[in-house]
Amino acid sequence: MGRNPWCGKVHCKIDFLRYSLRKIKNENLTGEELMETTRREAMGLLGGAAAAAMMANYTAALAQARKLGSPSKTMYWVATVTPCDKSGKFDAGAMRAIVQWHKSQGADGMVVLGTSGEFPSFSVAERKLVAETVLKDKMGLNIIIGPGTPNAAETIDLAKHAEAHGADGLLVIPPFYFNQPPVEGLTAYYSMLFDAVRIPINLYHIPGTSEVAITPELLKSLMHYPHLAGIKDSSGNAQGYAAFVEAFPELNMRCGTSNNLEVALEHGMGTILADGNNFSRECANIFKAYRAKGDWKAELAKLRAKQQVMRGANGGANTYATMKYVLSLEMGGPEMYARVPYVQLTDAQRASLKAALERVKAMG
Repeated sequence: MGRNPWCGKVHCKIDFLRYSLRKIKNENLTGEELMETTRREAMGLLGGAAAAAMMANYTAALAQARKLGSPSKTMYWVATVTPCDKSGKFDAGAMRAIVQWHKSQGADGMVVLGTSGEFPSFSVAERKLVAETVLKDKMGLNIIIGPGTPNAAETIDLAKHAEAHGADGLLVIPPFYFNQPPVEGLTAYYSMLFDAVRIPINLYHIPGTSEVAITPELLKSLMHYPHLAGIKDSSGNAQGYAAFVEAFPELNMRCGTSNNLEVALEHGMGTILADGNNFSRECANIFKAYRAKGDWKAELAKLRAKQQVMRGANGGANTYATMKYVLSLEMGGPEMYARVPYVQLTDAQRASLKAALERVKAMG
């Protein structure tokens, strides 16, 4: 029999980790498949009690090896808007105020230049300015930057820029517009990015917008990169999200929609929420209660009750103008505007949203 990869004392964790990473790379196993394979092998070599102890060390070793980019998985990131003035110009002062606002509301982090940040409407130069504005003073927040474009060259350029300016991680949408390229092509695309930067990378699953799904097969093909940190699942598909969480327990499989928060928290995962733009304290309170082993479900119920009041109050206005206007009311600052191709709110829509916000405030 060959050398037992789990034997020894001083070198046990090192040998074990090397063995695990070899299996991931050579066999393209998910975390769930790897743990089951390793458990069976350990049982054969060590017996039940010793195998159980080994598996506990194994889970900890994998977590240490994986670069997640945050001190904990179970954190709340707000998918922030990008503030613009009425002419559509990026407002750096308002961006800094937004960072401070979410910090004061209890957020753990922010995702900058995601879908809520209207990233496709900004040039590469503008996106670098937005990233620099936030990263210059993170105010203690964990900052993830979205560098995704339909082409590898600009995506890598923006990713390197974010890394150089101190981003804690990246959230990378697949090359959108293309109608579901093959896994082999997507693997090649993402591999170019993983080879170019060393900060944690999260894949962005929002197929209804990007037309390109993040699949388990794609994740498996990239598992040998230790800085594959996880995903954001904004599909809203409860069954699909639950399957992701079960298949990749060592990654941070963040939910991107509030309907999947129960599954996320029950499995120790985080979230990236656009809802945080207008309900940042409510979102933060859910995670604060979870970490304190309190009644986080009661806090989630409060969030949903307030969301119900706001739902439909925009009179058919677009999401971006709505989020920005309500946030400007909450912060007590000047109105922030959506970028073209979206249009601004009407006076009637503003009045409806303002009235609904007052009802929300009355709920405590």
